[in-house]
Amino acid sequence: MTSDLDPRGPARLVVLVSGAGTNLQALLDACQDPAYGAQVVAVGADRPGIEGLARAERAGVPTFVRRVADAEDRSTWDAEITDLVDAHEPDLVVSAGFMKLAGPAFLARFGGRYVNTHPALLPSFPGMHGAADALAHGVKVTGATLFLVDDGVDTGAIIAQRAVEVADDDDVESLHERIKKVERAMLVDVVGRMARDGWTVRDRRVTIP
Repeated sequence: MTSDLDPRGPARLVVLVSGAGTNLQALLDACQDPAYGAQVVAVGADRPGIEGLARAERAGVPTFVRRVADAEDRSTWDAEITDLVDAHEPDLVVSAGFMKLAGPAFLARFGGRYVNTHPALLPSFPGMHGAADALAHGVKVTGATLFLVDDGVDTGAIIAQRAVEVADDDDVESLHERIKKVERAMLVDVVGRMARDGWTVRDRRVTIP
């Protein structure tokens, strides 16, 4: 798979959030520089009233919300959120703390260009508690991963990883905070490179020229 973005303008990003939106804010800040090569054209959420949506609104970025509870069933919600994202014609869709799994309709439309972060060095410690699981296992190094979302749980092709050393006195909160800082910097850096240069995927290997 090869993704060559339109050279006529910045890559179009749709960012999905479920909470405070600190990763979204980092992307919004980066996009202020024309040299970054991307623009957040919309922010979507699965719940109203969250800070992530407020950040988008303060930045003048269009928003949309679709709650699972308001859909007939999960597959209907998946189709609806897919259409809402697609209406903004994204080149890349970014999960920035979006707490819903992508369904078949969404992946059929955006597979290969939907990215997410995880607070561990995948394939180690997938799931909801990456930092806690790494700490409980006693590893000396963990980190953050950026990957292309597929139909598994944190199983997609890995785009980038950054290491974080585990300190002897770390608890889950302190470790997770250090991972989040590294994760945020990685997300901004790599999404910008993908936006400017495109990317290829072959046999699970993601290459950014």
